[in-house]
Amino acid sequence: MEDGRDDYNSTQRTALEFRLYKRRWFILLVLCLLNCSNSVLWLTFAPVADQTAEHLHVTLDQVNWLSLVYMVVAIPLSFITTWMLDTWGLRPTMILGSWLNMAGSVLRVVGVLSYLPDYTQFPIVMAGQTLCSLAQPLVIFSPTKLAALWFPEHQRTTANMIASMSNPLGLLFVNIFSPLILNRTNSLFMLLLIYAIPAFVICCLATVGIQESVPPTPPSASAETSSSEPFLQGIKLLLKNKAYMILLVCFGSGIGIFTCFSTLLEQILCVKGYANDFAGLCGALFIVFGVLGAAILGYIVDKTKLFTECIKISMCLTSLACTMFAVVSQLREQKIVIGLVCAFFGLFGFATYPVAMELSVECSYPVGEATSAGLVFISGQIQSIVYTVLLQALTTKLTHSSLSVCAAGDDASLSWMVPVLVMAGLCCLASCSFVIFFHTQYRRLNAEAEVAEKHSAQTQRVMKNSTDA
Repeated sequence: MEDGRDDYNSTQRTALEFRLYKRRWFILLVLCLLNCSNSVLWLTFAPVADQTAEHLHVTLDQVNWLSLVYMVVAIPLSFITTWMLDTWGLRPTMILGSWLNMAGSVLRVVGVLSYLPDYTQFPIVMAGQTLCSLAQPLVIFSPTKLAALWFPEHQRTTANMIASMSNPLGLLFVNIFSPLILNRTNSLFMLLLIYAIPAFVICCLATVGIQESVPPTPPSASAETSSSEPFLQGIKLLLKNKAYMILLVCFGSGIGIFTCFSTLLEQILCVKGYANDFAGLCGALFIVFGVLGAAILGYIVDKTKLFTECIKISMCLTSLACTMFAVVSQLREQKIVIGLVCAFFGLFGFATYPVAMELSVECSYPVGEATSAGLVFISGQIQSIVYTVLLQALTTKLTHSSLSVCAAGDDASLSWMVPVLVMAGLCCLASCSFVIFFHTQYRRLNAEAEVAEKHSAQTQRVMKNSTDA
């Protein structure tokens, strides 16, 4: 009888070993704010590229590099970041990211002080932007890790969606407020100062408020084995995983296309007579509907676990939207149509991101979450650089454009017809390849189901022994 009671108590402890902590929501909030701030700093200048070029006395290509530096820096740093997240843990990684984010934002403000010589302003702003770019991988790889370590199976996709979609919310703020602030104050200093204040506050919240990387008791079976594979061994397993490599290339292409769209939107539209305010509105519609789409798709996937099916449908509709944008962006006086297409593009395109990051973990388990999600991001950054440089190279200079409202004048009068068609073609190619070739098992869910089944069988066996005794 005593043996049966001991077995029962042991099984009861096993059944109660998974626990949820309310402070997971605070950590999620800090990560959301940090992700949002970093994306604001990333694309601060994109919606006002022509005006920034005037203030800093540089060319549009140089202004574009204030965004591209994020991608250049992220490629080598991402490997270090994935190792840090899977080895050091969530807390030191997030705190380091918040300090780099804050330091870069302050240095950008210093770079535009009026008493500095004109020729020093752009290098200092670029140095600050580079510091901010060092923070991006530390921040953007964290959602999958946070979701895996702190949230249960039925909340993981939602938590990942909330943390990941805070990044485009930053882009929303940029598209709305960068043109608004710069038009009203005509001061680049004021613009950068306004964006630096939240970075400082978030740094304080992360440093003081986040006390641990993992909860005392894991929320799920897979959380116990998170990062079970050594970093280099995990890389080797990923490179041999066919489904993961297809996701790496195809979804990485999608990240590249979205980065190009966000970076170049204002330059594409101003040539056709659309002002910065309208370009900012289009960017805002793109992001608002994207967050809405992500929330809906994240909820559906959390309930149904149909990762692959949902992503395939969403990517096909994204390709259709990208093709529509390539056509309508070259039309004159079609604000309503362009706005609707941008909203449609964001609705399905952004919705794919958090689900794809979760799918990268599902198809590569038990490789560490930061490693599997991180390599997808690295692929996206590499393709972002290639696509942005390629699309700019495909532009042709217009001898005269009576429609152009670009602040840089004739220097900004470029034809974007060929580049946007190429962008649509790349989007369609990635979507078709993913739909045709991607197939996978959900390894993490299967592992958790096996653990649950073993626990259930053990409980039934012990209960039977206890009854017999």
